[in-house]
Amino acid sequence: MTEDAWLVASVGVVWVMLAALYALVPLFHMPGSAKVWGVGALIFVALAILTAVVEAKARRRVTREPTTGAAGRMD
Repeated sequence: MTEDAWLVASVGVVWVMLAALYALVPLFHMPGSAKVWGVGALIFVALAILTAVVEAKARRRVTREPTTGAAGRMD
């Protein structure tokens, strides 16, 4: 995974932790916020997975394409 996917995944992890914090710590009294943070976490996790899949497909496509030599012929 590239830095983009890692960044999105890291944000997703932070949102998951905040959702758990709001849901489980009685001091905050914010169960509604836990739902919002949980949905946000799911969105970021889905974006991280989508980014990783697209990057993997692009990497495979680049390795399969033939390269051209200095004379312009296919190697």
